[in-house]
Amino acid sequence: MSSRPTVVLVHGAFANGACWSKLVPLLRAKGLSVAVSHCPLSSLRDDVDAVRRTISMQDGPVLLVGHSWGGVVITEAGNYPKVGGLVYIAAGAPDSGQSFHTWWKDSPVAPGAAEIKPYGGDRIALTLDGFRQHFAQDLAMDEIELLYCLQGPFAPTSNDEPVSHAAWRDKPSWFICGEEDQMLLIGLERETARRMGAKMLILPASHVPMLSHPGEVADFIGQAAVELTSVAKV
Repeated sequence: MSSRPTVVLVHGAFANGACWSKLVPLLRAKGLSVAVSHCPLSSLRDDVDAVRRTISMQDGPVLLVGHSWGGVVITEAGNYPKVGGLVYIAAGAPDSGQSFHTWWKDSPVAPGAAEIKPYGGDRIALTLDGFRQHFAQDLAMDEIELLYCLQGPFAPTSNDEPVSHAAWRDKPSWFICGEEDQMLLIGLERETARRMGAKMLILPASHVPMLSHPGEVADFIGQAAVELTSVAKV
């Protein structure tokens, strides 16, 4: 791996690729190539397949970035040989053999959980109050309402699908924690980052630091790309 990696962005549940709208131009301004993977949110396997297709289309090495549920996806998809490192943003990061559910089951229930409601027969979605109060409470109201309207309903059975092998056990990782995250709590995020041995950035942010603190998030990812390239040249 001798060239700068392409940054592949992976969104989480109750979201889509639009959650990266502020981050993409900042990363490109740093001279980084960027690709956004669009997950169907139908199962861990389906989402991993979507990310692997995105990875396979890139020339050279890849730095995978996952938000929320997207962290579970990159933990599995990160085993793809092109992937050199992983960045987690307010994200789940199960160990080998763990599911998203077993990863967070011993953590206190996050305040936002009560606003997750059934959506049809086999999906769930977050209410508008959930977005306003718990998911993106540090954004302007028009931004919050746009996120609500654009959200991708999530198949909750995905939460019980185990990761076969956690890619962060073999590859360098970075982790951004949101101090005001009310969907995944800061204590769980911090503990997970320490267990992984990840380089950590803690921001005074909600569950979407890439939207409320895009500059700091872009700088952190940019530095991760620099470090990944430097390690590869050694």
